[in-house]
Amino acid sequence: MKRITEKRLILMVSVITMLLLPGVLVAAIPGITGPDFSLTAKTGTVVVDDGSNIFMWGFANGTGSMQYPAPTLIVTEGQLVTVSLTNQLPVNVSIVFPGQTGVTATGGVPGLLTNDAAPGGTVTYTFTAGQPGTYTYYSGTQPELQVEMGLVGALIIRPLQGPKYAYNDAATVFDREYLFVLSEMDPPIHVKVQQGKFDEIDNSEAYPVAWFMNGRAGMDTVAANNDPIFPHQPYAALALMQPGERVLVRMVGAGRDLHPFHLHGNHHRVIAKDGRLLKSGLTTDLSEGAFTTSVGPGQTFDAIWSWTGANMGWDFYGHKGPNGEIGQACVDAGVALQPGESLADHCKPIPVAPPDNKDMFFGPLYTGSPYLGGAGPLPPGEGGFNPYGAYPFMWHSHAEKELTSYNVFPGGMLTWALVVPPGLLQPEP
Repeated sequence: MKRITEKRLILMVSVITMLLLPGVLVAAIPGITGPDFSLTAKTGTVVVDDGSNIFMWGFANGTGSMQYPAPTLIVTEGQLVTVSLTNQLPVNVSIVFPGQTGVTATGGVPGLLTNDAAPGGTVTYTFTAGQPGTYTYYSGTQPELQVEMGLVGALIIRPLQGPKYAYNDAATVFDREYLFVLSEMDPPIHVKVQQGKFDEIDNSEAYPVAWFMNGRAGMDTVAANNDPIFPHQPYAALALMQPGERVLVRMVGAGRDLHPFHLHGNHHRVIAKDGRLLKSGLTTDLSEGAFTTSVGPGQTFDAIWSWTGANMGWDFYGHKGPNGEIGQACVDAGVALQPGESLADHCKPIPVAPPDNKDMFFGPLYTGSPYLGGAGPLPPGEGGFNPYGAYPFMWHSHAEKELTSYNVFPGGMLTWALVVPPGLLQPEP
């Protein structure tokens, strides 16, 4: 049975925590900054949204706990990157870095794709961070099993152009960024690994029944980063932004399946694939607008998403003049435009009469008002969990089965994006 009460509580507490204080800082993508890293392969467990625990392998930051996905590694292009891997698992493991050239391995034993770290052993990988972008890294030793078990993470290379650029191109400037590592899991494989029954595992018969964003299944995705409920799943997947901001969405295919990732609220523009900017030469823009981006195994995509409310046909702030004027009278009264608002819709009233409360079903985030930052009367016991009137949009997989955990909805690969009124969020550093 789903933890419906707990899931709702986590959602509401997380939203309130992040929205309660004006000027709260929404951190950039959590991870560890290089160029020198020390990772340890070890065992642990992850919690699925129904409360079950799954045995895992994973990479830990130094001597810390293993985490799923692996720690996000953040470097700057041109840096000499060193990754030291110590193996505490009973099998050989390694790390490969797709998209990076000139990777050298020191120590360990020769493996299929690179040098392996034997049980108890250490191997060090070195490379110069190449082109900026979003990449994966994962175990190159029996990857069909070890990626399933959790030995996979994201690598972000930042451009020399500056911290608010995705690439060395003015068109890739962003205000906020979020990382979404998309993966799936077949729990019986993990049971066999835990029991040491490796000869009984047939990866060609894998049948995932659990799906994850940043290592969590919905609605655990919206709990805060480093929530103690998830000691091995530290990364949240809740996206917050203000109207008009350019949000960089980094998508990573970290499993064996293709995942169609859909961002409600607006189309997004895919600007890069597999760490390569979609541009030919200096002038030809090859980026594309998308309703859903299908993220294949090992693929990465970078996209820009923004919400302005433009062309809605009404003023989503609900502006009125000092004496309640609407329409042109409101404009004539000098009511100022707000961020993200279009002049064409400024001061226009909503063109329909909202239904009476007795004819409505209320969600916990509804404020009683259709306006951003607004509030209105609600029946007793309803609402109260969206004190600043954010607009919520569901971001999720467009494959129906991936919106479940063990075939029970809701769960799996889903989270939320919240557009909050201006002034609540500080700029990212």
